[in-house]
Amino acid sequence: MVGPLTDEERNEGTFKLKAGFVLLVGVSAGLITLQGDPAIEIVAGAIVGGLLLGVLLVWYIFPGTGETKRTRR
Repeated sequence: MVGPLTDEERNEGTFKLKAGFVLLVGVSAGLITLQGDPAIEIVAGAIVGGLLLGVLLVWYIFPGTGETKRTRR
């Protein structure tokens, strides 16, 4: 039988989900530019811009995740 997730497992899973989402947005931005005939600098810029957009989206979509919480005594 599977037990409940520990905090460490939950944090690791959340990090993987966030990283995967950021990579998905960044790579898709680079792939969109390939529909034209861009220079490699344009593709690289689109990927970097997409990664930054992905980070902002993760920050907006998952508010309050990843921070440490104080426990009351």
